Amino acid sequence: MSQDRVYIFDTTLRDGEQSPGASMTKDEKLRIARALEKLKVDVIEAGFAIASPGDFDAVKAIADSIQDSIVCSLSRAVDADIDRAAEALAGANAGRIHTFIATSPIHMEHKLRLPPDQVVEQAVRAVKRARNLCADVEFSCEDAGRSEIDFLCRIIEAAIDAGARTINIPDTVGYAIPHQFAETIRQIITRVPNADKAVFSVHCHNDLGLAVANSLAAVTAGARQVECTINGLGERAGNAALEEIVMAIKTRQDLLGVHTGIVTENILPASRLVSGITGFPVQPNKAIVGANAFAHESGIHQDGVLKHRETYEIMSAQSVGWHTNKLSLGKLSGRNAFRSRLEELGMELSGEALNAAFARFKQLADRKHEIFDEDLQALVTDTLTEVVEHIRLVHLEVASCMGEVPHALVQLSIDGEEQEARAEGSGPVDATFKAIEQIMNSNASLQLYSVNAITQGTDSQGEVTVRLEKSGRIVNGNGADTDIVVASAKAYINALNLMREGAYRAHPQAADV
Repeated sequence: MSQDRVYIFDTTLRDGEQSPGASMTKDEKLRIARALEKLKVDVIEAGFAIASPGDFDAVKAIADSIQDSIVCSLSRAVDADIDRAAEALAGANAGRIHTFIATSPIHMEHKLRLPPDQVVEQAVRAVKRARNLCADVEFSCEDAGRSEIDFLCRIIEAAIDAGARTINIPDTVGYAIPHQFAETIRQIITRVPNADKAVFSVHCHNDLGLAVANSLAAVTAGARQVECTINGLGERAGNAALEEIVMAIKTRQDLLGVHTGIVTENILPASRLVSGITGFPVQPNKAIVGANAFAHESGIHQDGVLKHRETYEIMSAQSVGWHTNKLSLGKLSGRNAFRSRLEELGMELSGEALNAAFARFKQLADRKHEIFDEDLQALVTDTLTEVVEHIRLVHLEVASCMGEVPHALVQLSIDGEEQEARAEGSGPVDATFKAIEQIMNSNASLQLYSVNAITQGTDSQGEVTVRLEKSGRIVNGNGADTDIVVASAKAYINALNLMREGAYRAHPQAADV
């Protein structure tokens, strides 16, 4: 292993999915996995195979499809978990079992209810079992950030002896401070006698806003794998953001002296894809991928950038995928050109899905002067998230005037039978949703309504995510249109169709490593 190479382990599909409401379908996970492969991520943690049949199917589908990245499944240090992970990874070109056990005093006493000796025994047994089923095994010390250094060294040495070749030191609860975390990593690598036989990894949470700082501090101390997520998605306050880790390493090679294999020009498309699928918009001032990341309002800054970009920009916008995304296709473009551009963006469609997406593209080209890659991503998301249209929007009229109560008229086709309803609301979207509910009477609770302008300009498509909850289960509906009220109605109806088909998404029950 090159000592100056940092491996990027992406856990968007596992830990990122643990963000409340961020659960994804198998097909959505496959789309993100292909984007990660295009990004040249070293390891894709596809899920927690034993968590549910759906998670198993997703891990298996990704393992069977991805060729250039290692595909990983999480498992507790339990035989059934490890066997299920191995089964899901059986078709992988390169697979990894990632097994873990808690090592902090508070977790061992109150969660595991095991003495330290038994924790070591269970860890060793798990690693050996995983190693007999898969050549690549990673072992994690859950809550390592609050574990005792002597015990960490002891269990890590035993895990390496048992066959683990990657050792992960997670700051599970986001408790660490950079200089302290770096010293922990440094001590472990120095004190563990067989440390030279393993790659040391870190997985930092962002509860104190220090996930990226802690990860980079660990790299300076010898860690050579960083576990992170697109857009920093994840449990609670999230994980270290892949885009920030990668660009910090690339921009400050003078100080860090390491590199990654990431194709950075594909960062922005991956960010947009994850945001669109999960319904978690990227804040404008988010580093690297936020809309304002390369915007300059101050006259002094603008003057400096115009004279010499590096006066106020430490990296180019193009290096992460900005300003290279204008689509040179129009309403006269053919199907092959359209399909080729989708493939360049990591979106492969065929058959009826391609026909439906191409028809939507033609409709959009009639209404929108400029089409961008973001428009295509939204268009494909809108196409692929469609289920059998038991419920279809036939007609929508909305009136909103200052000083008057907004109202909406909605006509729906339900299994071929048309029904209509009128409703008033606090705004046009509220009135539209209430009219839909008058017809459907779903008794679902609206948990999230998210609107995101896909590109710049007043003719930009609006991308809407609607999250509905019923009896503890959730569905995420998506819709996109140049008319934001129409996009909202589409998203709500998409969620209702998913609900009717029973396509609920349970919150993943994976442990937080």
